[in-house]
Amino acid sequence: MGPALSAPLRQDDHVAKRHRNPATHPCPCGTGQPYPDCCGKLHRGQADAATAEALMRSRYSAYAIGDTAYLLRSWHTSTRPTHLHPEPGQRWTRLDILHTERGGLLDTTGTVTFQAHYRQAGRPATLTEHSRFTRENGRWVYLDAQPD
Repeated sequence: MGPALSAPLRQDDHVAKRHRNPATHPCPCGTGQPYPDCCGKLHRGQADAATAEALMRSRYSAYAIGDTAYLLRSWHTSTRPTHLHPEPGQRWTRLDILHTERGGLLDTTGTVTFQAHYRQAGRPATLTEHSRFTRENGRWVYLDAQPD
């Protein structure tokens, strides 16, 4: 993912609370696993993503919790920006993986098509992207987004 950067308790309110303290809630990537056991391991550098989809999920989670250092570390050196500036007021609320092509344990490239849902200035929005991933020094990294 490149830069884009109702009941009494609405789903979006629940998601926002989840992101304030990710160590005690399900991972933002949507697997249902606790954050420390899911994307948290990748963010802390204790594990590498096994697949392109796992890297995509971890990058979404990094956007959701504001871990720009991880986003930069997981970006290919040839396309990595110098620094990232998260959009103020943007809150990532849900990730839907639509399609994956290659990107498995034995692959060297892969593509993940996804929709990342967010709220900006209180309004819902969706980013749809076809992200390309490759291995750099044996690890999966984000390369770029393919145009539609």
